[in-house]
Amino acid sequence: MTWLIAGLGNPGPAYAATRHNVGYLVTDVLAARMGGSWSSHRKSRTDIVEGRLDGERVVLGRSRSYMNDSGGPLKALAGFFDIDVEHVVVIHDELDIDFGRLRVKRGGGDNGHNGLKSLRGSLGTGDFYRVRVGIGRPPGQQTVHDFVLKAWSSVEKKELPINVEEAADATCSLITRGLEATQSAFNR
Repeated sequence: MTWLIAGLGNPGPAYAATRHNVGYLVTDVLAARMGGSWSSHRKSRTDIVEGRLDGERVVLGRSRSYMNDSGGPLKALAGFFDIDVEHVVVIHDELDIDFGRLRVKRGGGDNGHNGLKSLRGSLGTGDFYRVRVGIGRPPGQQTVHDFVLKAWSSVEKKELPINVEEAADATCSLITRGLEATQSAFNR
């Protein structure tokens, strides 16, 4: 059995340090834990790392398309490796969870998240696992669009590495210990 762990984000240096790219940050940590480096997967418009993570066979993937169009490339990657939706984990930013918190679940709606909407549309279901990394809500009158595409604050930058490591830990727990044990350990 192979797991697909997909980090959602936008490609390119202009987006690398934004809240919307926290899924990419978590998959970078997982790639380092696997001792792998990202390579281009020509059949799916994604970058991947293949290997083992805590004894489980894993393909890390992230689309080279923008967030709003990430579903097609990630579906193609799952198809190429013959991975069923029951073994897909998506790591993404979540406005409805405070910064510094995370939640793990299976299924659900897209809640206005265009990356999840694209993935749900491409897979034909939303019944995949999600590691939802809290980024909180925009302050004051700032729009959601501007907030998610803005760099982390100086205070957030100090805590971000801890949050990203915790999300990586939760992802490892999910594929090795299952949903209930992971929720008990990480959903606060």
